[in-house]
Amino acid sequence: MNKDACVIIPVYNEAEVIESVIAGLKKEFSNIICVDDGSSDDSRELIVKSGAHLVAHGANQGQGAALRTGIQRALKNPQFTYFVTFDADGQHRVQDAVKMLEFLRGNKADIVLGSRFLGTEAEGLPWSKRVVLKAAIIFSNVTTGLKLTDTHNGLRVFNRDVAAKLKLTCSGMAHASEIVYRVAENKFAYAELPVTITYSSYSKSKGQSVFNSFNILREIVAYRLQKDS
Repeated sequence: MNKDACVIIPVYNEAEVIESVIAGLKKEFSNIICVDDGSSDDSRELIVKSGAHLVAHGANQGQGAALRTGIQRALKNPQFTYFVTFDADGQHRVQDAVKMLEFLRGNKADIVLGSRFLGTEAEGLPWSKRVVLKAAIIFSNVTTGLKLTDTHNGLRVFNRDVAAKLKLTCSGMAHASEIVYRVAENKFAYAELPVTITYSSYSKSKGQSVFNSFNILREIVAYRLQKDS
């Protein structure tokens, strides 16, 4: 049951799917922390019912803030050697998380990043999201010197040293770029593995608008400019 690993899930109004996401993870992981980021639906109650550990924000702060809270909480338990970030909307596959964890255990890497573009194209990916993701990949690779094929995939597995040094400051979606920059700054050994992202009607309805996609890109550029100033 991978007792040395902790899965961290940022949650915001995911009552429709969060029970099934947790149920799938519980088949492989015994330690799951869900950070409810100020949901207005029944997400909190369903998390408790599902048996995951609930940490709750009083108000919505953003996915980056939820991940920061979850990582900080998980670090308090010395049992956890590995940390998995996993989206709450049903887009990620549990078997991919297990595969990435096994890779990390058996190889000299500090962090394993999932890639939806490694060896295959992401089917069903909205065009606006595809444009933003490709732009973010180019921007991140140029500014960090890393060579990644997917810089904004929420499925990641990393060791305790990475968890302690991430120290996320971005509360919104730009946290994904911040993680990449932390990898470069700390010279963490990294690897990418191909993963499948399921773009269901539900997941595509969650923040995939053209406006929101380009707003994410704006956040990414603003973070980098602030960092360089």
